[in-house]
Amino acid sequence: MNIYVGNLAYSITDAELKSAFEPYGQVISAEVIVDKRTRRSRGYGFVRMANEAQGRAAIQALDGREFQGRPLRVDESKPGSQEKRSPASRGGRSSRGHGRHQRPATSASAAPAAPARGVLSFFKKIFSRG
Repeated sequence: MNIYVGNLAYSITDAELKSAFEPYGQVISAEVIVDKRTRRSRGYGFVRMANEAQGRAAIQALDGREFQGRPLRVDESKPGSQEKRSPASRGGRSSRGHGRHQRPATSASAAPAAPARGVLSFFKKIFSRG
């Protein structure tokens, strides 16, 4: 059973998260999610328990319980809540340009395209005056 654990202290490690769940059954894995850029905990993680009964016991015992000074939010993980979501669905930018800041498509009969406003066009404009 996969379990979501929220409101974690930012200093918690995978081993500490695992040790919090071990009294309730066999823990297959415990992972604190970290920001890839800053390498700092994002304040939540996932625990995988050996079976559903052990997972439910852990959820019931730990939800709302204070751990390292913070009340935990423990719940069953929804399918696809972590790995299966694309960067675009999380509000980030994907490598394919499908992010939320993409310009809408225009037809060929639309008005002519506006001049480019990048750094290159800025320099062309400055140096073309003579």
